[in-house]
Amino acid sequence: MLDVVNLRRELETVREHWSPKIVGRVNDQYVKVAKLKDQLAWHKHDDEDELFLIVKGRLVIEYEDTEVALEEGDFHIVPKGRLHNPVAHEECWIALIETVTTKHTGDVVTEKTRSIEDQMIDR
Repeated sequence: MLDVVNLRRELETVREHWSPKIVGRVNDQYVKVAKLKDQLAWHKHDDEDELFLIVKGRLVIEYEDTEVALEEGDFHIVPKGRLHNPVAHEECWIALIETVTTKHTGDVVTEKTRSIEDQMIDR
């Protein structure tokens, strides 16, 4: 069977901010959805890039020396090894594309950190 995934429908099922859910896999990349509000944590992923696609709302990705503001329909790739902090002043819906080895909060563990097992959706 050939699956079709609707990002908005999947996002409607997400109940907790900063708790990504895996909705697909392309080779060694997971496709995830998440709802964001406020900020996550300053962190980095030493070996993996991370793609943020804004489905609804706005997101600012802070870097040590600059920031990137994203609107609905925009995407941004956070380069591996780059310290960053995602911030959503209002609720924001996103899709993420990350290597299957990417840890949620990279080199930092907080109360918001979710394991890959926590991110799996039962289908």
